[in-house]
Amino acid sequence: MQSYTMIIAGVTRHLPIVPISEHTAIASFVMLGDTVLTKATAKALVNRLPETDVLVTAEAKGIPLAQELSSLLNHDQYVVARKTVKPYMSEPLVLTVKSITTDVEQTLVLDERDAQKLKGKRIVLVDDVVSTGESIAALQELVERAGGNVVAKTAVLAEGSANDQQDLIYLEELPLFPIEKKPI
Repeated sequence: MQSYTMIIAGVTRHLPIVPISEHTAIASFVMLGDTVLTKATAKALVNRLPETDVLVTAEAKGIPLAQELSSLLNHDQYVVARKTVKPYMSEPLVLTVKSITTDVEQTLVLDERDAQKLKGKRIVLVDDVVSTGESIAALQELVERAGGNVVAKTAVLAEGSANDQQDLIYLEELPLFPIEKKPI
């Protein structure tokens, strides 16, 4: 399998290149379970963030980064927008979004208790990779519906056109890979 080598916050990773459509492939970046990379990237990002009250991420791949950033910022907690409405949720806020890395629409959900934690607060949105920006824009909309004030968006990597987003704080650019058709 082909791979793309990156150095991110001083940590080298070989990312497998995988097709996501008939015309495009991505270098698959997954932080889940990678403690060394998560700690290094959080340390590299934390001092670039504006003053914040609460970090918010979407389930699931941004969770380790939000956890580590929260710890470095001495925050007691962070908020995770879930992918489905859970039985324990009362009056959930729900929003749907389509991302480049998913085949179907996704749901983002905030429980009423989590939504209350955001009201009137300065929020930093956290993700592992931002590509089209649709997922993080949906997360911003959800946070704003809850009454939060998004002061920054951060990710480890900006993929494709995301590196043109002026309001995104990120560490490295991740290219998209065109798939070339082979002649028959």
